[in-house]
Amino acid sequence: MAHTPVLLQQAIENLNIKKGGLYIDATFGEGGYSQEIIKRGGKVLAIEIDEDQIFNFQFSIFNLRIVQGNFAEIEKIAKENNFFPVDGVVFDLGLSMRQIEESGRGFSYKCFAEPLDMRIDTNLTVKASDLINSLTENQLYEIFAKNSEELNSRAVAKNIVYARHLKPIKTVADLIFSIDKAIDKKDKRVYQRIFQALRIEVNQELDNLKRGLAGSLKILKKGGRLIVISFHSLEDRIVKNFVREKKLNFFQKKLIRGERSFERSAKLRTII
Repeated sequence: MAHTPVLLQQAIENLNIKKGGLYIDATFGEGGYSQEIIKRGGKVLAIEIDEDQIFNFQFSIFNLRIVQGNFAEIEKIAKENNFFPVDGVVFDLGLSMRQIEESGRGFSYKCFAEPLDMRIDTNLTVKASDLINSLTENQLYEIFAKNSEELNSRAVAKNIVYARHLKPIKTVADLIFSIDKAIDKKDKRVYQRIFQALRIEVNQELDNLKRGLAGSLKILKKGGRLIVISFHSLEDRIVKNFVREKKLNFFQKKLIRGERSFERSAKLRTII
């Protein structure tokens, strides 16, 4: 079953699609945004960093071009494909359920047997386990504190360094065990934040977002729209800072959020 993006309909509505208009789906995933844009008459250049996501997409669609790449390079990719200036860009910063549950890369704290990989782009050389087993306590602390604002960051970093001297931390279960020892209890919120911090670091997600937003602005038509769906406060802060620094505006003052309990972390912002 295909993954349906959390705020798909709201994003498509805010994109204000024009027939024959050019749109970049900066996070193709399973094609939800691209297909809806094309249904409404738009032409799409889709960017996807995860080769498996492209491989799993089984459809050939008119007016859709898919490129394997990093949205941090959005300006370069658009120009290489002679696809600019554009009427709109959409960034959905969440992982799909397929990536979380089926990739085998240790994105979820629930997948105990999976290796601590966490690379969205499998061409990257550094895995989460490489960081966990090689960085100093202070370096690990900085990653956890900076990328998740987890209050137990110091204790978790300290116990990881202790645990890896006894046995390398290679799997999701190994890391969960180290976290449990550090905080003396099981707490899925701590697991989520530590896993988030590692994934962000492995994939340089926050730096890529800053570069992607800046690049989008350079290829966006006057009057074009930039949609960002974020899933945690660090991403949303980058979006708000970008709008303020570039003296842009949000299309709607009221923030759009996901409605169901597991979607409530999703925030949609439309930049004009």
